[in-house]
Amino acid sequence: MRLLIAEDEEELARAIQVILESEGYTVDSVHDGKDAYEYAVLAEYDGVILDIMMPKLSGMEVLEKLRSEGNQTPILLLTAKSAVENRIDGLDLGADDYLTKPFAMGELLARIRAMTRRKTVLQANNLTFEDLELNKDIMRISNGQDEIKLSNKECQILQLLMENPKQIFSADQMIERIWGWDADIEMNSIWVHLSNLRKKLAELDVHVKIVATRGVGYSLEVIE
Repeated sequence: MRLLIAEDEEELARAIQVILESEGYTVDSVHDGKDAYEYAVLAEYDGVILDIMMPKLSGMEVLEKLRSEGNQTPILLLTAKSAVENRIDGLDLGADDYLTKPFAMGELLARIRAMTRRKTVLQANNLTFEDLELNKDIMRISNGQDEIKLSNKECQILQLLMENPKQIFSADQMIERIWGWDADIEMNSIWVHLSNLRKKLAELDVHVKIVATRGVGYSLEVIE
């Protein structure tokens, strides 16, 4: 399970990282809001631990940007003990939980387990967008009547696009999210997968398509 820690107190961030890694988590750690946002957008995390008070972008700004873009990764806010209004605002913006400083590491671990467990429970086997349905378990797309089989990577790419409809992803972002940061994947590989997906969507005759925005990336859009 992969987590992101965004905490500008580097000593605290390191302590949290060591504890989480000892519990078997894979952890990335950043120390300002700008990096927190960029990491959260470019990689697939099971949860984010987000301090409210950070340079460049506050935790609240990061939270608001992610939720406004359709990113539903579970987020736990770290707040100052007196910041009651911030905690309320954070929950209203879509945070899953909050923890006040100082806190016991045992409580942090319990909150993370609860937060990521909720995500697992809520994850449906089927995704829908307009008249397109994706069954992730059997890697098939359907229009309600006909079905077409996808390859594993086609399924992962389409899942990313369906979970973030109308959001544009560059080829590099897709590679980082699906294959990982250090993957040695040629760019034409992603283009082949996208081309195959476009053909299968056209064959299924659904009212959605993968749109290429020149020089920017790809998004899943409704056919007008």
